[in-house]
Amino acid sequence: MFTIRTLNNIAPVGLHKLPEKHFKIDNNAENPEGIILRSFDMHNMQLNDNLLAVARAGAGTNNVPVDRCSQRGIPVFNAPGGNANAVKELVLTGLLVSSRRIVDGSQWVQSIADSEALDKDIEAGKKNFVGPEILGKTLGVIGLGAIGVLVANAAIDLGMDVIGYDPYLSLESAWHLSPSVDKADSIEEVVAQSDYITLHIPLNAKTKHTFNEEMFGKTKKGARLLNFARGGLVDNTAILKAIEDGIISRYITDFPEKELLGHEDIVVTPHLGASTPESEENCAVMVSEEMRDYLIYGNVKNSVNFPNCTVPYNGKPRIAVSHRNMVNMIGQLGAVFTKYSVNIDKLVNNSKGELAYNIIVCDNLPENEEDLVRDLYAIHSVIRVRLLK
Repeated sequence: MFTIRTLNNIAPVGLHKLPEKHFKIDNNAENPEGIILRSFDMHNMQLNDNLLAVARAGAGTNNVPVDRCSQRGIPVFNAPGGNANAVKELVLTGLLVSSRRIVDGSQWVQSIADSEALDKDIEAGKKNFVGPEILGKTLGVIGLGAIGVLVANAAIDLGMDVIGYDPYLSLESAWHLSPSVDKADSIEEVVAQSDYITLHIPLNAKTKHTFNEEMFGKTKKGARLLNFARGGLVDNTAILKAIEDGIISRYITDFPEKELLGHEDIVVTPHLGASTPESEENCAVMVSEEMRDYLIYGNVKNSVNFPNCTVPYNGKPRIAVSHRNMVNMIGQLGAVFTKYSVNIDKLVNNSKGELAYNIIVCDNLPENEEDLVRDLYAIHSVIRVRLLK
C-alpha cells in the first residue's frame, strides 16, 4: 500500500486513477511514498526518507526541488501538454488584448456608468482605444513545444505570418507544426522581425531574463510582448524601460509582480494559464497515471529528471535501480545478479544527463532477497534500489 499526499486540490477524476487496492490518499501524511501538487512551493519542505516520487499536475516544475529529488533517486513527474490548449486560448486572448485595448475600453465604459449622455460620451471617447488588427502581422513564437506549436498553428489560421524559434524542436512537435511557420536560427532573428512576440520556453539558469535590456535593443520598435510561460524570462526593469522608450508598445503577462502593476501599457492576469476545469482534470489524470505506473511497476514516463523507461508487466518480479550515469554500471549490476544465481529475463537501461535508470525483470529471486538488494546498494554510484513483486 502506497500513501499519497496532495499539497493542493487535485481533480478527483485524476486521483481515481490510483486504485484503492494499492493507494491511500492522505493529505496530512508525514511519510508519504508519493506527493502530488500543483502550485505549492516545496523548496522549503523537508523530503521524508521513504518518499519515492513527486508529481506536479502541470508542465513547469519550478516549485519542486528537482536537484534534491535527483540526489535521492526520486523522479519528478509532470504533465506536458495537459494544459496546452488552455494556455493557447489565453495566449490568443492576450494577442487580441494587446492590440485592441479591450481591457482599457471596458474599464473606461464602467467609469462613465453615471453619465447622462452615455451614448454621446462613448462615441466621442472610443477613438482613444483604437488598435491594429492582427491579420497580416508577424507573430514570433519562441519555444515550439506543446503550447508553442498550438499557438503558432492558431495564428496561421488567423491570417498571421509566423516565425518560430526552438533549437530543441522535438520530432513530435515538428510533425504537428504547420509548414507555413518560418523557422528562425536565433531569438534575435525573431524579435527583429516580429510585431508580436510570445514566449513558450522553460525558466532555468540559461533562460532567466532572456528578455533583458540587450535583447530589447534588438527588438522591432513597437512590438507587443506576451509572456504566459514564466515571469523570470523577462527582466522587469528592462521591460519598463523598453515600454518607456517605445520599443515595446504593450506587455501582457500572466505573472503578477508589484513593479508591473499600475502601468497603462501592461496588462497583468492572475496566473490564469491553466485555470480551466478541463486542463486541471487532464493534468491530474496524467500525473496520477504516471505515479501509479512508477510506484507499482517502476515505469518512468514524463519525468523531468529521470529518463523514460517502460517495460510492460509480465507477472515476473522486477528490480528498479537508479544510479549516477557512470561507466561499467551494467557490468557491476550484472555481477551481483550472477552472485545470487538470478537469471535476467529483460534489462532496460536509459540515461538522462547525470542520472541513469534500469528496470531488470527477473526469472527468479533468491531466498535472501534483502541481501541482493543490500549488495546492489553497495555498488558505488547506486542511488536507489526498489524490489517490485
